[in-house]
Amino acid sequence: MLQGYAKLIKLATQRLPESKEEFLNLKKKLCGELKLVLPTNADLREVYEKMVAKKQIKRSEKLEKLLKTRGIRTQSGVAIVAVLTKSYPCPGNCLYCPTEKDMPKSYLSNEPAVMRAIASKFDPYRQVQNRLRSLELNGHDTDKIELIVMGGTFSYLPKSYQKSFIYQCFKACNEYGRRLKVKISKLKVNEKNLLNEQKKNEKAKHRIIGLTLETRPDYIDEEEILNFRQLGCTRVELGVQSIFDEVLEKNKRGHNVQETIRATKLLKDAGFKINYHLMPGLLGSNLKKDFRMFEELFSNPNFQPDIIKIYPTVVLKDSELYKLWKNKKYKPLSDKQFENFIIEVKNKIIPPYVRITRLVRDVPTPSIIAGPRVSNLRQIIAGKTHCPCIRCREVRADYNIKEKIILDRIDYSASGGKEIFLQFVSPDPHPTSPLQRGRNKEEEKPSPLFNGRNEEGSGKLFALLRLRIPKNKTNFIPVLQNSALIREVHTYGKLAQISQKSALSPQHIGLGKKLIQEAEKIAQKEFGIKKISVISGVGVRDYYRKLGYNLSETYMVKKLR
Repeated sequence: MLQGYAKLIKLATQRLPESKEEFLNLKKKLCGELKLVLPTNADLREVYEKMVAKKQIKRSEKLEKLLKTRGIRTQSGVAIVAVLTKSYPCPGNCLYCPTEKDMPKSYLSNEPAVMRAIASKFDPYRQVQNRLRSLELNGHDTDKIELIVMGGTFSYLPKSYQKSFIYQCFKACNEYGRRLKVKISKLKVNEKNLLNEQKKNEKAKHRIIGLTLETRPDYIDEEEILNFRQLGCTRVELGVQSIFDEVLEKNKRGHNVQETIRATKLLKDAGFKINYHLMPGLLGSNLKKDFRMFEELFSNPNFQPDIIKIYPTVVLKDSELYKLWKNKKYKPLSDKQFENFIIEVKNKIIPPYVRITRLVRDVPTPSIIAGPRVSNLRQIIAGKTHCPCIRCREVRADYNIKEKIILDRIDYSASGGKEIFLQFVSPDPHPTSPLQRGRNKEEEKPSPLFNGRNEEGSGKLFALLRLRIPKNKTNFIPVLQNSALIREVHTYGKLAQISQKSALSPQHIGLGKKLIQEAEKIAQKEFGIKKISVISGVGVRDYYRKLGYNLSETYMVKKLR
């Protein structure tokens, strides 16, 4: 079979078509001629890489482009690697959470990410290496990795398991492509082991440039934040679900909105990016109340998340909510209700400094007893929304090296400090922008949330930076006292390999450096601050060293002159 696929590749390289559709037809035709089972592109990519290594054929950029699947996976500038912790008791008793045996709380065994974890026996090393292999076989670069650790309340896991899990993730990246796994499952990991792997990762081929952990607002305190930083965490996903105490109480969430406000401030003062999980349609809520929640999130300085994941409440069999639904004590949203709700939220509320990462959770339709079942909502509503969020404006593959790029700035108050959102954008408003919408249709006015903002701020997005100026110059983390904070620097577009420029991507052309220089100038000249600190991912530390920053207490720090 492999010999047959090798012959297929040789024949294909002699008559490569222009489109993926034509390539699929060519595959079918050649498989018919050679009497082969139709292979996936990943199958062909694996054979192709072996042939290149043996010098049986020359590398073909055109063929590699045709073999690439789901190009969007790395068009935000990073390769996402999601891993799952093992099943462990959860501190919560939420009505809506399923409790499937041997699965982390709230996760189902037929979810794609969970199935990958099961196949790897929840071993973090195997999960990381298998995912990197899968991405590469589908034609994606994996130099810059955004590692997302799922599995529920990470903070509730034993500290020894937390450390071991993250250690093995770093080790898997450092050793990927070089050797097979060594037996480390019984190794007692200490801080020195972890720091050693993090140090290696600073110069590794596959670098973890961002690390995300999930937890509950009531589990965030100063001690936990210091723990997260030691692990290398740069972003925290908070299970907020609702900002109304009566809704949280009815759903047995176990915390109130004050916990969310407190956790948000602590995390922002430590430089973290914050991702809120939000659940429209909870027991005790309604669409009017849910809409008020989103308005409050982006008008009240106590909230202002950087990223949001929207998960509509669904009824799952292994949940307490299922019993209430069966007894007609709970009525979930319909697909149409949820669709119209999201359109209204995206068109009227969302500001350009937030990213909507998800609109629905990846729960397989057969598992949903009642509630919204639509899995491709983003595609369904694409022509009906004019959303200015980061994800809707990312340049992705739509990059022209000659196009004009301008610097835009948005200031807003958040959690007792000033947030300054800097972005490189195209001069013209992006087609999804509410400002563009207001220009095109007189009857559709931009939301009041956009008043006072430069119109260019809604253009196609190439790069961004989040600068925080704390109101209180003292900080529970000594190195951050009297310091401005850079909470995020991100250049979008097709992932370019480390230290390599590409005419097809805005990465490595100096946009990030220019944003950092602008942030330094703002901190010093406008606020009189003499120090700036970055919550850098482990794999990006070398980049900041080149810009004059030094590692101190897990942050990259620079004195301003």
